[in-house]
Amino acid sequence: MKIVISPAKSLFNECPVQFKEYSIPVFLNESEKIIRKLQKLTPEKIAGLMNISQPLAQLNYNRFQNWEFSASPTNGWQAVFMFNGDVYQGLKATTMTEEELYLAQEKIRILSGVYGLLKPLDLIQPYRLEMGTALAIGQEKDLYAFWQHTITTELNNELSKEHEPTLINLASVEYFSAIDTKKLKARLITPTFKEQKNGQYKIVSFFAKKARGLMSRFIIQNKINDPENIKAFDLDGYYFNNNLSKGDNWVFTR
Repeated sequence: MKIVISPAKSLFNECPVQFKEYSIPVFLNESEKIIRKLQKLTPEKIAGLMNISQPLAQLNYNRFQNWEFSASPTNGWQAVFMFNGDVYQGLKATTMTEEELYLAQEKIRILSGVYGLLKPLDLIQPYRLEMGTALAIGQEKDLYAFWQHTITTELNNELSKEHEPTLINLASVEYFSAIDTKKLKARLITPTFKEQKNGQYKIVSFFAKKARGLMSRFIIQNKINDPENIKAFDLDGYYFNNNLSKGDNWVFTR
């Protein structure tokens, strides 16, 4: 069983914990093509492309200009300790034991606009580039076209080693769209998290993002291999809602 999650815009300025083990991203050659394209853009072009403020554009311009086309502990740190958004506040990797981090390394994959597909302990450099950015790379019109075949093939290769290949989709719609589900050779389970308001259940983005991280942590800490056991997820007051769930689209409510 593999879990896919999204990266985050918010990053730690320095590694929040020291963990000696690390791995190297698989698709550094592809990442280099993207960074070299970004290095040609002015801060003004970056601001327009990413729809961000001038100070943020300048920050990322500097990041791209100073990019090192290799991964080492001298120029970055592990992905799961760099991202600091809502999902990662739910995941709380900084409080995981060594055993849990190794299990996360086995099960969790992070979708990335720059790196394609990351393991939690892959060394990365600070960046901002959302998967939905309309950045043409070579003959490909955008990042979806650039990454989709590569990401889907890699996931299929990893899932093929499992007795019952299963992918748990805890990524956002934007990032999960980088996977070609028609070519995915696995059972696909998509949990959704809803809040009760005025007698109706609705998705609230902030809570849903954090819940994706919480569920990822729940799977790791409980060493879940059978997807059915995910239905026992009960952190922060959520419970599996059988009435709202259909097939492998599982709804958790509170």
